[in-house]
Amino acid sequence: MIDLLIKRRSIRKYTDEKIEEQKVEILKKAALLAPTGKNKKECEFVFVDDRELLEKLSKAKPQGGKMLEGAALAIVIIADETKSDVWIEDASVAATTLHYAAQDLELGSCWVQIRNRMFDYDAEISAESVVKDILNIGVDYKVHSIISIGYPEKWRPENDVASLDYSKIYENGCK
Repeated sequence: MIDLLIKRRSIRKYTDEKIEEQKVEILKKAALLAPTGKNKKECEFVFVDDRELLEKLSKAKPQGGKMLEGAALAIVIIADETKSDVWIEDASVAATTLHYAAQDLELGSCWVQIRNRMFDYDAEISAESVVKDILNIGVDYKVHSIISIGYPEKWRPENDVASLDYSKIYENGCK
């Protein structure tokens, strides 16, 4: 696990290579195996590999989603908020699980925040409503985030373990 934490970095540029079905199936398992509060499993996942849909999703907010148009796959994380009061946390855990599963499969990934983001700078239309419209997501669901996934155009340098800031770690209190 530590090796994955050291190696995993956000990847925003991908090759045109398609992700093998076996790897997509592993990502589906990883999503469904992500832990949730009280094991409610309220999160659901929309896997998107259609080029036209990926391009539309890349424009769901003014910045931070452009990499979706070049990704081989996007995984949209949605949840029915009436099934759990910790759906946001559970969706975040699922997103993180998908990042590390992708890294383990030698795929790059990047988080695209959708919840509480706007489609335009005038804040009239939410990014969530745009994504729901593109993918025909029902009104009972909230859209948390989108994870872009693909083969990296190039890998970024690993995290520097020597530069970890241990002053952020406290033992037996905060002093």
